[in-house]
Amino acid sequence: MSLVRSDIGRLLQYKLCLLRFKELGVNTIFSYNLGEAAGVTAVQVRKDFSVYGIKGRKRGGYNIDTLLIELNNIFGNSRKNIVVVGIGNIGKAIIQYNERFVKKNLHIVAGFDIDPSKQNKSYGVPIYPVEKISEVIKNNNVSTAIIAVPFQVAQELCNILISAGIKGILNFAPIILKVPDEIIVDNINLSNKLEGIIYNINL
Repeated sequence: MSLVRSDIGRLLQYKLCLLRFKELGVNTIFSYNLGEAAGVTAVQVRKDFSVYGIKGRKRGGYNIDTLLIELNNIFGNSRKNIVVVGIGNIGKAIIQYNERFVKKNLHIVAGFDIDPSKQNKSYGVPIYPVEKISEVIKNNNVSTAIIAVPFQVAQELCNILISAGIKGILNFAPIILKVPDEIIVDNINLSNKLEGIIYNINL
C-alpha cells in the first residue's frame, strides 16, 4: 500500500513519539496518549493504524516495540544512504546531526563542496569535490540527496544529481527546483517559514 503525504507525516510523528516514550522506559501506550503527544486525536491514531492493519488490545493499548516494528515495516528496514551537497553552515549542521539519523537507518555517507579547503576537513563523513558526485553516488547506492547551496548553482547541481541516479531531494536552497515528474523534491525555505509564523503571530 502506497502512502499519501499526510499519512507519511503523521506516521513519522507517531514513530518519533514512540521512540521518546521508549527512551523513558514506557512499554505500552494508548491511542489517546500517542495522539496527545503527536498532536492528533485518539480517533485519528486508531484510524491510521487500522488502515495499515496495526491492532492493539482494547483494554491493554499498544505495545511500543510492536508498533515500532510495524512502522519500520511500512517505511522499510533497509539502510538508506544520503549525500549532502554544499558544506556551508546548513550542510555542516546536517552532517553533524548524522548520529541521530543513523538511529533511523538513515546514513549520510558523503558531502560535496566546490571549496578545496572544505574537502580536506573532517566533518564525520568524507567531503569530495562536486566532480565526484556521480562516482560516489553509484559506489554507495545513494538515491537521496540534500542540497544546501546558493540558489545560483542549485539547479545545475540538481541536474547533476538526477543524472547520477538521485530520485529524491531535500532542498534548502532558496529556489524551486525544476525536476522530472518522477523525482521527489521537498523545498525547505527557512526564511519563508519564519515569515509565515511572524505574520500569523501578528494577525
